[in-house]
Amino acid sequence: MTALDVRLRKAEQYFIPFIMAGDPSLEVTKRILRLLQEEGAAAIELGVPFSDPMADGPVIQVASERALKKGVTLQDVLRLGEELHAEGFHTPLILFTYFNPVLHHGVEALVEDAKASGFAGLIVPDLPHEESAPLRRIGNRCAFPIIPLVTPTSKERIEQIVADAEGFVYCVSSLGTTGMRQYFADDVEAFLDTVRAASPVPTAVGFGISTGEHVQRFRRHADAVVVGSALVGKIEECRSDLLDPNRIDHALASFSRFVRQLKSE
Repeated sequence: MTALDVRLRKAEQYFIPFIMAGDPSLEVTKRILRLLQEEGAAAIELGVPFSDPMADGPVIQVASERALKKGVTLQDVLRLGEELHAEGFHTPLILFTYFNPVLHHGVEALVEDAKASGFAGLIVPDLPHEESAPLRRIGNRCAFPIIPLVTPTSKERIEQIVADAEGFVYCVSSLGTTGMRQYFADDVEAFLDTVRAASPVPTAVGFGISTGEHVQRFRRHADAVVVGSALVGKIEECRSDLLDPNRIDHALASFSRFVRQLKSE
């Protein structure tokens, strides 16, 4: 059982935020990560900026573009994880990156380097389950969870995908890209219940979850809830203040209130 399993099986550990590394800066990202830890995040997904983030909606795409313009790389994100780990950061960090950077870095090297840098798992949203066996074998050998994604169209493939899952199973609530939504498919709860019943590890649901009402609705059908675009959008809203040494504390306090609102409604 991994650290992720343990945390996500605790009733109070259900909130998994996603943020983009390097937006608005790597130093601000570190402060936001510490804040999310203080707010009781079960785990945190840390996005690696990428030029073609096909699974992400416009809010996260723009955040990725801003970080890329600042020159933020996969190596920078690994270094950030290493620094936090050395400073005693204990919330599991999940590296969220597309397969092209993984391939460029070297598949085996990426797993080894990510683990050595203090990361607790890896999500590669554009790597189909049927093509992920080599990566999963390396992850198994290194005791480093490669977290699978299950979509509403997986249907008869659900049991196959979750059979050897580690860490948690990421359930995609809606078809299409990430982004804030008002409505979800009528059968989404049935889908989540099916995955949860089949999975040997905790389940988390994400994509489109952007309000406290959404969080409370979906945590009844999954062990954890992932919120990304809403948080990345809040960071964008506070961007100027976050980059201002005289205003950053005010901006972080505003961000913290927003996180509490998401968790408590």
